[in-house]
Amino acid sequence: MKKLLIGIIIVLMTLSPIYAASGFVITFGEATNSNQAWKDSVLSYFQSHTDKNVSNATTKVITASEVNLVSQNISGVTYQPNQIVSCAMVDLSYTPGIDVVVDTNNITLVTPLMFENALRSTGINNGYVVVTSPVPATGESALTGVLESYEIAVGTNIPADAQKAATEVIYTQTQISNQTGQSPDKIANLFEQAQNQVKSKNLQDPAQIKVIVINVANSMNINLTDQQSQQIANTLSDAQKAQGDLSNFKTQLQNVSQKSSQSTSIIDKILNYLQSVINYLMSLIGQ
Repeated sequence: MKKLLIGIIIVLMTLSPIYAASGFVITFGEATNSNQAWKDSVLSYFQSHTDKNVSNATTKVITASEVNLVSQNISGVTYQPNQIVSCAMVDLSYTPGIDVVVDTNNITLVTPLMFENALRSTGINNGYVVVTSPVPATGESALTGVLESYEIAVGTNIPADAQKAATEVIYTQTQISNQTGQSPDKIANLFEQAQNQVKSKNLQDPAQIKVIVINVANSMNINLTDQQSQQIANTLSDAQKAQGDLSNFKTQLQNVSQKSSQSTSIIDKILNYLQSVINYLMSLIGQ
């Protein structure tokens, strides 16, 4: 009996690392990574939002230079290393669509729908994403970590134009929300509706897209200036233009997601079976 129990334990230990190769990634902002208490807090939050063992995730540290490389020319903000605190967890075994969880206690501005809109602009339509920070942060710089998590999980780079477009989507949403006084989610909903129409019609001309933006805004009772409508139209145009370079990434994402989902399903069945065996053996020992 002891040999059997030892064998089961060995099998369980062997199965656990499989998750590390199954599209399960965590990225840490460099300031968080250098503060063990912050890092432990983030890992605890991630663990409370997944049934997987976070110690088995592939990890990556996101630096200020990486964030600035994409965002500086869009937002005009230059981040310092001590400002990169946001962290992200991505699990590709979740396939029904995109499910984004944002820690609203510390992520103060960017909402789940804002992240979803940015991800969809890069061709990402599935995955489980969790974003948090050990201290209050807007969440704008967190997108770099989310996108790098997807790159690591998929094993393919997201083209630079697509990353820039996604960053522009986040930045424009937050800027329009601040300027209009509308809630971030209402502006994100405006983007989502306009983006869906732009994609369905495959539009790239900002002038045509602007008409859609104005119509959607009017239907939602959102008053936009001409400049704001144009800014949104330009952002959606850039996102649509970037789609042509994303075919390879989209194909790889689909393949890895399917494999991750299948491997998770198989592992769960094996673990459930082994648990039933353990329960049976324990009942025998207790007799």
